Amino acid sequence: MSARLDRADHAASPLRSRFDRQRTAYASDPMPARAIRLDRLARLAALTDAIEDEMAQAIALDFGHRPIQVTRLADGMVVRSAIALARRNLAGWMKARRIATPLAYLPATSSVRSQPLGVVGIVGPWNYPYQLTMGPAVSALAAGNRVMIKPSERTPRFSALLARAVAERFDADELTVTTGDADVARDFVALPFDHLLFTGSTAVGREVARAAAANLTPVTLELGGKSPAILNADCDLDEAAPRIMAAKLFNSGQTCIAPDYLLVHERLLDRLGAALGRATRTLYPTIADNPDYASLIDARHVARLEDLLDDARGRGARVMPLHDETETLNRKLPPFALFDVHDAMAIQREEIFGPLLPIVVYRRIDEAIDYVNARERPLALYWFGRDRADRDAVLARTVSGGVTINDCLFHVAHEMLPFGGVGASGHGRYHGEHGFRTFSHDKPVFHQSRWTGTGMTQPPYGVGFERLMRWIRAIG
Repeated sequence: MSARLDRADHAASPLRSRFDRQRTAYASDPMPARAIRLDRLARLAALTDAIEDEMAQAIALDFGHRPIQVTRLADGMVVRSAIALARRNLAGWMKARRIATPLAYLPATSSVRSQPLGVVGIVGPWNYPYQLTMGPAVSALAAGNRVMIKPSERTPRFSALLARAVAERFDADELTVTTGDADVARDFVALPFDHLLFTGSTAVGREVARAAAANLTPVTLELGGKSPAILNADCDLDEAAPRIMAAKLFNSGQTCIAPDYLLVHERLLDRLGAALGRATRTLYPTIADNPDYASLIDARHVARLEDLLDDARGRGARVMPLHDETETLNRKLPPFALFDVHDAMAIQREEIFGPLLPIVVYRRIDEAIDYVNARERPLALYWFGRDRADRDAVLARTVSGGVTINDCLFHVAHEMLPFGGVGASGHGRYHGEHGFRTFSHDKPVFHQSRWTGTGMTQPPYGVGFERLMRWIRAIG
């Protein structure tokens, strides 16, 4: 037992040294000036530009194949957008906000001042490894924090590149990257961060939350789940199908906000399969040799998805290929739609994270809403149609991390909208000013005036106190 503990302590010591160095640096400058924060953001922008091509190649090798355009769009462009927004708005975000002071306390004044939390830990996933580590890092650096990052061990080439690039441009007490396996990740989340952000599965998110709780570390959990796309009775399938399949097959479905399943009005069912197939073949004329179609991350992920497909087929699902190619080659699983699915199938209980698309049929919008509400709250929800009453009913009566109407994914690309989950899909928000606030302590400040009547609230109590109480009740 003691030998194992000694090994664990030894393994954790380099991490603890990095953490202590950042904590000391924070103590020496707990409120970095705007110029310092802008310089850090500028260096991060330069880093993004400098490594984008090499990053795309490294991620492609980690995946087996991933289009460089996916990395440029989902990793490079998104992070650039976050940096640009923060640089433009940082002065306003940092400014103390005046708060109205109740009449009874005048002429005192009130304000809220945002100050950095300290040292922020970020644990990133493998599917968009730059966006989902550096995106939150942008928010944390803008807020004036020191940042430690642990990227996924499932993208080792990218992780090594990121660690090297950050070390070349940032002091370790500003921003640092730690690589390593799951044991390193466990040591990482056990550090007493001032805030910890984790992006990944719900199951691992629970472990992260437990580790953080030991230090009372506040956490932002960006998880996942089964995000539905609801196709209303008046949905235009020729418009909706290409948008749904473009989102579902982007990165071969390895996207936490991808539409996980469709809730389809029965009027659309007869035409749905053909519309999805046409859209798929237009987007991807071929699969196995198509440079635009990403491989799945590893053989284990391929096997998991094929098991989901076999289980559904064995339990009565009607499996419809959405492409002429139906064999998995080069870890490229072709897309399939699944009809007649039910809750006994594993595919209806697990987040799919791949190019399989179950179809659930409903007759009235209330049934679709009830179906969503009977399950864990999703990270994203999509609605396609024109009927405003049905749209508003879905918006009012379902709870999800975010919503896009008549398309998919775009609410997450919008940097001024908050991004985050709810319930089992996570909690906490970042992006834009929301991220700045997440990684800041909003400190209330009450500035008492030289001239004040608060002495009347102090003993010895008497007639003056009673008059003051009657006056405060009268003014509300």
